[in-house]
Amino acid sequence: MQLIREPAVAGMFYPASEKKLKEQLEYLFDLTSLQKKYNNVYGLVAPHAGYIYSGKTAAFGYHSVSRKIYERAIIISPSHREYFPGISVFDGDAYKTPLGNMPIDIELRKRFEMNSKFIFSSTKGHIAEHAVEVHLPFIQYLYGNIPIVPIVIGDQSKIYLDELAKKLSEVSDEHTLIIASSDLSHFYSRVEANQLDSIISDRISSFEFKELQTDLEKRNCEACGGGCIVSLMSAAQKLGKTNSQIIHRSDSSETSGDTSEVVGYLSAVIY
Repeated sequence: MQLIREPAVAGMFYPASEKKLKEQLEYLFDLTSLQKKYNNVYGLVAPHAGYIYSGKTAAFGYHSVSRKIYERAIIISPSHREYFPGISVFDGDAYKTPLGNMPIDIELRKRFEMNSKFIFSSTKGHIAEHAVEVHLPFIQYLYGNIPIVPIVIGDQSKIYLDELAKKLSEVSDEHTLIIASSDLSHFYSRVEANQLDSIISDRISSFEFKELQTDLEKRNCEACGGGCIVSLMSAAQKLGKTNSQIIHRSDSSETSGDTSEVVGYLSAVIY
């Protein structure tokens, strides 16, 4: 009996209909068709809000890596609904979206768990979490139903982020795309949000992930998946991949028209 993780936010964050979802993805990628493409990307930072809000920014990021065909993807997500110590890798067989099932790379999952005190297989953080799910249709649109490793960080303390970075650097290769799933600041005015989100943008551009972690800990800036970004960049540094580029930044007011309380979004490549 297979354990399939059913969609939790289809019909809310993105269309539940296969046809409408494909149409929306086509529209989003058409908006970004002139974007520069990268052949040697190790990881992608991309947002995870509803597609009407952050889909364009996510599409800019994904379009920039569309020239290369990846064989598998690792998605690193924060846990919005459930706290737990450590890092949870989905212990089932597949994640389902309206575009089909994406199989779990079981061998790669085992390598994450091997000799780790903090990384384990479970459904913790996965069942209702949207921050993994919303990326899957983008991956399917570009690469088909490739194997994935969905990872949810239950506690973004340094001890866990360091362990995840170490494992990422050990198990990934040139055929693996790593996605760090994160939105930025929430519910500040557009002016205030820009100030906060610029800190994160600047840290990524300067490849200063240690300083970014300090900024997040001191609340100089906000990102729900800040630890995901830190782990990705730390792993990349271990492998000598220390180039970074901001692809696109936006906020929710571009859709809502409300600049009094916005959510910030960013996509970036690490290569």
